[in-house]
Amino acid sequence: MFFIVVWWILIQGKTDSWFVGLISISLALVTSLILLPPNQFKFSFSGFALFLINFFGLSLKGGIAVAWMAIRLNPDLHPNIHIITLRLPEGVGRVILINTLNLMPGSLTVDLTSSSVYIHVLDERQSIETDVRGIEEKIAHMLRLELKNS
Repeated sequence: MFFIVVWWILIQGKTDSWFVGLISISLALVTSLILLPPNQFKFSFSGFALFLINFFGLSLKGGIAVAWMAIRLNPDLHPNIHIITLRLPEGVGRVILINTLNLMPGSLTVDLTSSSVYIHVLDERQSIETDVRGIEEKIAHMLRLELKNS
């Protein structure tokens, strides 16, 4: 149904291109089922809301910290790479985690292994591991995943 609605919006409700639309919708549906089979994970809307609240809070905190570093005459930066062992299982949860970390001001994911993530930070005194653990918990709640013991 999602792909039908997207197609309808793209063609602005016109009926002259539904033949092409049915082929496109069918291909999109098959591709979607191959790449992300149903029941691979469950989704929690309340978990998503908590994730968004946490994300915006961390973004604001990080943005203020980076802005403060930028306007100081003599910035006291201590860049470093943190290696953090991940508790999320491999899959879509880790993809969301890595993308979320890359959107956080002052941090950038530089490598991902089967068990760890390497994160470059502008200031090693940031609470990056605490932030990663919190984000992992929110993602696990959102996708109803079990976290590994660290």
